[in-house]
Amino acid sequence: MAETERPTHPASADDAWARTVAHASRTTFFFDFDGVLSPVTKDPSVSQPVPEVPGVLERLAARVARVAIVSARPVDFLRTRFAALEHVDLFGLYGLEVLHEGKVVTTPAALEYEEPMAALAADARSALSKPVFVEYKRLSVALHYRECPERAAEVEQWAHERAERDNLKIQRGRMVVEVKPPVDQDKGMVITEAVRDTGCAWYFGDDMSDIKAFDALRAREAVDPAFFGMAIAVANDETGAEVSSAADLTLASPTAVAKFLTEGLGRF
Repeated sequence: MAETERPTHPASADDAWARTVAHASRTTFFFDFDGVLSPVTKDPSVSQPVPEVPGVLERLAARVARVAIVSARPVDFLRTRFAALEHVDLFGLYGLEVLHEGKVVTTPAALEYEEPMAALAADARSALSKPVFVEYKRLSVALHYRECPERAAEVEQWAHERAERDNLKIQRGRMVVEVKPPVDQDKGMVITEAVRDTGCAWYFGDDMSDIKAFDALRAREAVDPAFFGMAIAVANDETGAEVSSAADLTLASPTAVAKFLTEGLGRF
């Protein structure tokens, strides 16, 4: 059945909220962090969620089956931003790390890359002068060129050459290229597994890696007519057009995400 013919797919945000309220006990909400819950910053180490976000996520978690953040950030970083949240799961490094009920679980196949990634980060700092920002994430290294977009080709080339030499993987993002272990894990895989026993799921994303999560919702709908998913894009001038084209609805900013959720909670 073609996408536009799916009878279970909501035609509007109002329809989606009505379905969510009716099936709250089988509904999950997933959120990217950067660009969705937090504005993107030149220095990624100082990113903070929009002030209203932690409270609204905790309230949402009390209404539905599960709320989770699925991010390229490490779990330890996310915990510093959401320390007060008791009922929100954290998926870090595209799902290589998971915090659930106070315990962090790391994909075993990725653990052997901790030392190689530390060495790669040191090499990147030597090879790529500031203002390129080298972000070491324990199991990956992100090279940010937001403050020097004219150096994108240089940074991309360095990352690709290093990935090819060391048999690593590349993930592109908003003014960033990330070098990761050759472990088969991405946001789409996180969502595919997490929605197996749900009746409804929402995913909020703003970057290319989030499209895989949108695709996972569509795939679930294709095999289960009783399931529906809402793919929500958050607008930006870098990857926004492509992400929005894959989404059901686009919101203007992380602040708009917090407002949208607050209004939705008023329907319960």
